Amino acid sequence: MKKIKENRAVSFIVIFFVYVIAAAAGFCVYNALGLVWWLKLLIADIAATVITFIFSVIFKNASVYDPYWSVQPIVILFACAVGKKLDLLRILLLIAVTFWGVRLTANWAYTFKGLDHQDWRYTMLKEKTGTFYPVINFIGIHLMPTLIVYGCILPACYAFQSDTEANLFCFIPFVISIGAVILQGTADIQMHRYRKNRTGNFMRTGLWKYSRHPNYLGEILMWWGVASMVCVACPDKWFLMSGALTNTILFLTVSIPMADNRQAAKDGFSEYKKQTRMLLPIKKRQ
Repeated sequence: MKKIKENRAVSFIVIFFVYVIAAAAGFCVYNALGLVWWLKLLIADIAATVITFIFSVIFKNASVYDPYWSVQPIVILFACAVGKKLDLLRILLLIAVTFWGVRLTANWAYTFKGLDHQDWRYTMLKEKTGTFYPVINFIGIHLMPTLIVYGCILPACYAFQSDTEANLFCFIPFVISIGAVILQGTADIQMHRYRKNRTGNFMRTGLWKYSRHPNYLGEILMWWGVASMVCVACPDKWFLMSGALTNTILFLTVSIPMADNRQAAKDGFSEYKKQTRMLLPIKKRQ
């Protein structure tokens, strides 16, 4: 097991098969249930998450779940597209979600060091929660993100389950989603370059010069764009925006505070925070 976890190439292969098994389990559960489509999809999604969680326990590494965030929406949406007519709205949704998912998964692959490396946030939670970590691991690290991303992709799935048609206004949120992916990708590339040639405690160039979390801004805008595409075409389904809202709340109340708290241990963080906005890459008035 130790040799497998230390070998990056072998770790990639293991992750690949874990996700094949998880996807197969999800499809089997979905097809076995005689429920309304959105509930079947939810239960199947949870079943795939449980499989992923089991392997994360086997390998003693919660980061087995990390690619799930970006792989899940692509798999779900393309599964929904099977046998369906590809009208304009559906094509726009497929382009946006695929562009987002492929880019984010590629970024994960670039930073993936092997199964012997776990995200610092999970390690911190394990140290803080002790005996209760297995529960936190399943509910907080695996299940909650799955439910949030399920809510984010649900509007797009609805577009494949109904006769909703696009209109010209759908292009505005589509552009927002594509722009969000570009923003997120640019921020990640700039951060990778900074880490290779680190100077100072904080990155103060590019998008990061004025925003502490431009990558998170891209993630937030992406799902507002997807939800808006569907809701513009079908205004009475406004409640489908709840997934994007929940995702935004997650970043504002969990992800950003955790990242800022870690940065706070570095000298000069207070001044850096005063000079740099949390999300919007716009110069802050002093």
